[in-house]
Amino acid sequence: MSEPLTLVATSAFGLEAVVSRELKQLGYEDQTIENGRVTFQGDLDAICRCNLWLRSADRVMLSLGEFTALDFDDLFDETRDLEWERWLPPSARFPVRASTVRSKINSAKNTQKVVKKAIAERLKDQYIKDWFPEDGPLYSVNVSILKDRASICVDTSGPGLHKRGYRKLTAGAQIKETLAAGLIQLSYWNRERPFIDPCCGSGTIPIEAALIGTNTAPGINREFACEGWQQLPPEMWDAARDAARDLERNDIAYRLQGYDIDPAMIRMARYHAQQAGMEEFIHFQDQPISELSTPRKYGCLITNPPYGERLGEKEDAEVIYREMKRVFEPLELWSIYVLTSHPGFERIYGQKSRRRKLYNGRIECVYYQFPGPPPPRKKSPWEIAKAANEAATDEAIPEGAIPGDAATAEETAVEAPADPKPVDVETAGIEATGVEVTGIEATDAEPTHEEVSKDEVTKDEE
Repeated sequence: MSEPLTLVATSAFGLEAVVSRELKQLGYEDQTIENGRVTFQGDLDAICRCNLWLRSADRVMLSLGEFTALDFDDLFDETRDLEWERWLPPSARFPVRASTVRSKINSAKNTQKVVKKAIAERLKDQYIKDWFPEDGPLYSVNVSILKDRASICVDTSGPGLHKRGYRKLTAGAQIKETLAAGLIQLSYWNRERPFIDPCCGSGTIPIEAALIGTNTAPGINREFACEGWQQLPPEMWDAARDAARDLERNDIAYRLQGYDIDPAMIRMARYHAQQAGMEEFIHFQDQPISELSTPRKYGCLITNPPYGERLGEKEDAEVIYREMKRVFEPLELWSIYVLTSHPGFERIYGQKSRRRKLYNGRIECVYYQFPGPPPPRKKSPWEIAKAANEAATDEAIPEGAIPGDAATAEETAVEAPADPKPVDVETAGIEATGVEVTGIEATDAEPTHEEVSKDEVTKDEE
């Protein structure tokens, strides 16, 4: 194993606990959680695995240093002292992005210039060169200064991790793939429970659910900036991708259901599912929410309906919410999850919920959660065999009979009950198997409702 590295997984506000749980499932327990980021310890292999597997993180960053910077002299000196030559070759492209918040250094533009100059001076001293062409691999430098504390990282991901590669077409008000995955991981859904999105749009939420259900690494079909780094050779990436493909599975109990009133959106959703390789696991259909019904039980309904943010659309959104109240009422055994920015949703829906503040882009939203009862526990193979054996014994020897007696045998044959009716798998309760384990072998242990909901941000609840 290579020497330990300090890595940072950035995320949208409200999803930090989800990203932390994903990292723990990948085996990275040593973490520090802050607003919008989870810092953890890993190695070179962790860079590959986390870029491939993290579903709700925005990027994976390599942390090079943190220090106090009260002025530009501090910033220059501390940046120049970092071991840039360890990572950047002479041909490296190293654009700098910067942000400053509540700090004495309050110019992001000047911060970029100072950091760029400090890196160049360090490389000049180490490589004995006066000029660098910057025509090689990309090492994007990110500088964040918060309350006079500077953090300098190099972006390993390149384009954000929400760019899985399957969403080729664009439509208005699309939810990010990383947020969609977060909504699912904050729910009780797993591959053995039914799933419905009645307002699926271009299909992002059902597709992300299918990726989770099949244990498919979300980044398996894309490239990352650090694939051009000399520290991460192609054979390391090949091994990480081969290991990820070995963990894929296709045993989702039910086809996921995605509906939308717009046929054009359904066509787009089907195309995106095909691009993601998930078309066999999802049924898309154009259908208004008023016609939604299902005989299945103990499922999860997760949706991102219209918010009514634009002028004149608020009333239309409220009509949909009232229809949701009527249509969802028979789904008393289902868990319902709705993301919206509409402040009156809970009042219109007419039911109290668990609430979690999330951001859909720059829009502040609330994730309303109405958990239903857990499905009945599925009997183990040992329990099924034991029950069958006991039933066979009871049928073979009636009460009060003497084994081996001919009359008893004849009586038993006459009184033997008919075969029981087969169980309807469409309506039978199916046990949940818990939040999907990504990057390691999945288990069949189901978390309790308390375990899944322990990440709730209580300060956002009312």
